[in-house]
Amino acid sequence: MSVPRNWRLQQQRYRLIGEVCEGCGAKIFPPRDVCPECEAPAKTPFAFSGRGEVYSYSTIYHPPRGFEEFAPYTVALVKLEEGPMLTAQLTDVDADDVCIGMPVEMVTRKIQACGDSGAIIYGYKFRPSRFDPLPSG
Repeated sequence: MSVPRNWRLQQQRYRLIGEVCEGCGAKIFPPRDVCPECEAPAKTPFAFSGRGEVYSYSTIYHPPRGFEEFAPYTVALVKLEEGPMLTAQLTDVDADDVCIGMPVEMVTRKIQACGDSGAIIYGYKFRPSRFDPLPSG
């Protein structure tokens, strides 16, 4: 990843900054210019709580180039408490302990190192939550 692109994505990657639709109020992550629900402009920044639950998951044993140091690792589809779903690596948990519905929270961790440039890319991952479980419903 280029250094300029990494800087542009910092708000999204370090603090889960998305957008809220001015038309229908939908919470959007990652940020987009147009709301996927009602097609209205969506330019108002919104900070997600970073709390959610595992919706689905899979363990990666043969990772793509650049992610070998983490293998095996678990990737989950996380449903944020505000609604959107995103894909992220799980950390601080054994693959055998992951289950659908498990409460998780966002943490900032190393994503990858960029070879000869020496840039280390950080971003969001999720770990088992230290908070109370989300209310059901």
